[in-house]
Formats: sequence, C-alpha cells, structure tokens
Amino acid sequence: MPSIQSNVYVWREIPVIRKPTSDQRLILEGETRDFRHMEVHATTLPARQAPHPAHKHDDEELIIVKEGELTVTIEGKAKTLGPGSVALMLPGDEHGFENKGNTPVTYYVMRYASREPVDLERGHKAGGSFWIDWKDVAFTPHDKGGIRRMFDRATAMTKRFEMHVTTLNQGLWSHPPHTHRAAEILLMVVNHSQESIDGKLYPATTGDLIFLESNVPHALQNTSQGTCTYFAFQFE
Repeated sequence: MPSIQSNVYVWREIPVIRKPTSDQRLILEGETRDFRHMEVHATTLPARQAPHPAHKHDDEELIIVKEGELTVTIEGKAKTLGPGSVALMLPGDEHGFENKGNTPVTYYVMRYASREPVDLERGHKAGGSFWIDWKDVAFTPHDKGGIRRMFDRATAMTKRFEMHVTTLNQGLWSHPPHTHRAAEILLMVVNHSQESIDGKLYPATTGDLIFLESNVPHALQNTSQGTCTYFAFQFE
C-alpha cells in the first residue's frame, strides 16, 4: 500500500461515489509511519437514512460532523451530534450512524490500524469509545484568536491522540514552521488559509484536509478576510 503524501486534499476535486443509501468521497488512503492502513472519507446521508446496519470492526474509527445532524450509537447508547462534534469508536465496539432529520448530513470518517499490536486495555483504561458534542466544548480566547480543546488521550491504536480546534485571526501564522514526531491532520471548517509544507505553500479552503506526516516541516497562515477555523489533530 502506498504511503500517504503530506499535501492538501481539496474537497471540490474529490469524486463523489454514489451508493444505495449515501454518497462518499474518498479523501486519502494508504500507510503512514505509525499506521499500516489509514483511510479518510466523507459520507453524505440523505434525510431518514443510515449508511449500513450497526456493526463492529478490528480497526479504530473517528468521525467529525461537517454539516447537519448525525445520530451516533455506540454499544447501544445514542447521541445526536451537530457540526463540529466528534466520536471515536474503539475496535470491537458495535456502532452505527443514522440521519434521523429532514435534511442531509455530511461527516468525515477516519479509520486506522496501527503498526504496533492493538492495545485494547490501554484504550479502555483511557476511557473507551466516546463522543464530544461541539456545544459542550468551551472556546478559550488567546492573542492569536482562540482554541477549543476536544480531547488528549491514548486509544487502542495510538499512544496519544490529541485534537483541538483553532480560530486564527486575519493574516496571522499559527506558529513558525516546525516539526514534531506525531503525524497531523488539519481540517478547514471556516474560511481559507495557506499551508507551508516542507517550504512550499498550498492554498486550503473550507472542507479541505491537510495531511502532515511525522517530522515534515509545516505551518499555517490565515489568508481570509476575518478569522479562519480548523481542526488540528495529532496521533502517534
């Protein structure tokens, strides 16, 4: 399987795959330094539809709601989540998704399997599968804009998985170009930016995904009129 390249994956350029109950966009798929397989896709569900019955699998899964409201069921417990909300399902936990509303819902799906042996005990000790409702996450302002801290914990597939949402003021860089051991994904949710990847600049706008492999130099600048907002999550 090919390695996933550090790049901006542009929403409007990704083909739509029509399925019986949903539309899908395969954003990226391959291997990384820490994952023998990783896939990110986006699913759009019409009103009153589910993509498939509740199920379980051997890899781990993260979802982020892009638009609309998605009802997530994990091990028999259900929660309806709006835009910006996330859920993470450990291997072996039964889960399902459904659009119970009257308008479409779109959500990102990240599925991944580690190169190292799966550590279910570590994942359960850290709290197991979970969801986070965007409405429950506090916004903390700072000198460059502000931050929402989503989670920072171990999982069955990762020694550490950290996610936050940054709001960056007009014209500013998030920080100077830098590197770190963890791979990182950035997901633009409001307005646009440019990402420096190994010294080259790439534009990114709402819906686009930026993948940054371990130790690749990178930095992001807000190129919008007004603030921009993006998810940032690191994993190793």
